Amino acid sequence: MIKLTRLDGQAFILNADLIRYVEARPDTFVTLTSGERIVVGESMDRVVELAVEYQQRKHMIPSLGAGLGFQGAICSE
Repeated sequence: MIKLTRLDGQAFILNADLIRYVEARPDTFVTLTSGERIVVGESMDRVVELAVEYQQRKHMIPSLGAGLGFQGAICSE
């Protein structure tokens, strides 16, 4: 999910997985997979940056033992 702003200044959250493409004409248009088009206040580059960051976070693999209480010790027999 990414936070964007409509031209009237109203913020909203968009599921970045639904973005089909982004255009600058000169306002920024976000076209969704459904065909719906949304005009936003952010630049095309900023929308792409937010979408890429979202995808990177979504596919991030936590480090070994993160959040599981491990202290990083390696067990040997």
